[in-house]
Amino acid sequence: MLELNGQSLTLDQVAAVARGAEQVRLAPEARERVAAARAVVERIVEEGRVVYGVNTGFGKLSDYSIPRGELRELQLNLVRSHACGVGQPLPSDETRAMMLLRANVLALGYSGARTVVVETLIEMLERGVVPVVPEKGSVGASGDLAPLAHLALAVIGEGEAFYEGARMTGAEALARAGIRPVELEAKEGLALLNGTQALAAVGGLALRRAAQLARASDVAGAMSLEALRGTPAAFDPRLHDARPHPGQIEAAAHLRELLRESEIRESHKESDPRVQDAYSLRCMPQVHGAARDCFRHARAAVEIETGAATDNPLVFADTDELISGGNFHGAPLALQFDYAGIALTHLMNISERRIERLVNPDMNEGLPPFLTAHPGTSSGFMIAQVAAVALLNEMKVLAHPATTDNLPTSAGKEDHVSMGMTAATKLRSMVTNAEYVLAIELLAAAEGLEYRAPLKPGLGVCRAYEVVRAHAPRLTRDRALSPDIERLAAAVRAGEFDF
Repeated sequence: MLELNGQSLTLDQVAAVARGAEQVRLAPEARERVAAARAVVERIVEEGRVVYGVNTGFGKLSDYSIPRGELRELQLNLVRSHACGVGQPLPSDETRAMMLLRANVLALGYSGARTVVVETLIEMLERGVVPVVPEKGSVGASGDLAPLAHLALAVIGEGEAFYEGARMTGAEALARAGIRPVELEAKEGLALLNGTQALAAVGGLALRRAAQLARASDVAGAMSLEALRGTPAAFDPRLHDARPHPGQIEAAAHLRELLRESEIRESHKESDPRVQDAYSLRCMPQVHGAARDCFRHARAAVEIETGAATDNPLVFADTDELISGGNFHGAPLALQFDYAGIALTHLMNISERRIERLVNPDMNEGLPPFLTAHPGTSSGFMIAQVAAVALLNEMKVLAHPATTDNLPTSAGKEDHVSMGMTAATKLRSMVTNAEYVLAIELLAAAEGLEYRAPLKPGLGVCRAYEVVRAHAPRLTRDRALSPDIERLAAAVRAGEFDF
């Protein structure tokens, strides 16, 4: 049971709730903070003080004061009017992560919403009501307004939601789950809409998968090194201690462990005159390690955001104030997702170069052309490498940063935006492509190891080979490799090569 009190959450905790493996409840101390902030909002309404988001319009319309009798309509219209998302619905795990993060932000007690709003989000998580949230339509500046508006529609019994595998109206989903729709009071629509929880959910879950790929890349790279009869000399700890980047040191240590007790290495240690491998083999610690450090930095930023107040205005109960600012701006995460996408592209660039070495008879140290025993009659892994190149090309296009763009919105009031949701969704696409590229390297490297038998590779490589063979048999004759690639990509995603 995860108890929400507005604390920072790890991406592992977010992922557990997102896939339904952990339940959530609101901490008692959070209830007190939420109630105290709500009391401030209610006093403002009672006293008739003019405060943005409570009794004014929004964005460029903030100069318009709203009569007390129209405050509920103001919040309802805010949610309805901002539900302008388009495209495919977010996957359920991403939407559930968004719900969790929004509930946790409200639990901080800076939003001014009633406890019932937080409790309803938690109930929806517990009972499996998942709002239909189109993935396109946010610029990540005044928060993820469109995605969060679609989430809020379901909370008030409007819009659409998934329940028990079916898509239906939000009202029907809540009714079937036995949840009462929320009737929005002053500021509560804004409290649900202002924030970075959509881009944090999408990008955070993608980043978690990307970080897993760094270790899996070591595994695939070690397999390729063995299949190509490379040397592990470049992984000597003294080299990496002399350039003490944490990721580089970790990657080198991981590679040494994977290659430990290799019979393949011992068989050519004295007879092979080569002292250096190509960069795609020799520089794995430097490239894989740099990606590790990038993912670690990005993950830290996301985990800060999971416990951050991203509303506007924020309610400070201790001084009875509401202060307007810009905590909803997605730049702190958007930049990280672009950075992570570039690092991921580097990881797959070097992976594809190793695939090329495995299949190219001019580079592959005595392995048969395209890893087939019947070259000419059979094409072997020829087109698997082509597929890796196609995937990598798409990744390179997606690696262009979303955050360098800016288009003003809301009649120039919101004149600098983050494009964070674009950064998040393209990172997700890049991670999927990367899982496929790595699957192709794992398949090709395992095939290369067949031609080094009966010599055994390092202990870790032996283990990886067994995992590959559990999903894909040896290529004794040409067959469609797509199913093998799909199975291996799923295995990478499931963490089967994270050892």
